[in-house]
Amino acid sequence: MRETSPAVLALLTEADRQIGSGQIDNAAATLERAIRIKPKSAQLWHKMAQLRLQQHQPGQAENLAKKSNVLAHGDRDLIRRNWSLIAEARRQKGDAQGAAEAEARAAR
Repeated sequence: MRETSPAVLALLTEADRQIGSGQIDNAAATLERAIRIKPKSAQLWHKMAQLRLQQHQPGQAENLAKKSNVLAHGDRDLIRRNWSLIAEARRQKGDAQGAAEAEARAAR
């Protein structure tokens, strides 16, 4: 993550450690702290969206990925990954048509 403060990097490292040890709820709390420090980081919002998907919160995951897209400022790879995540969230919600639309946007 470019131009990130040491505090945010430390929190990301801790969140990754927590994810690796299966402490998803703790990782989410750690990422929330990082977002409070750097609220305009599209990468942080994407990572939080991924966690919410793992926590079986597809509605929240979709909203967070959309927020990441707003902040992505032309980062095509991140925007593509967000649309793929949105597609998975919609699949989890039983929205096959919405998932297909999101996959099409990810492919663009």
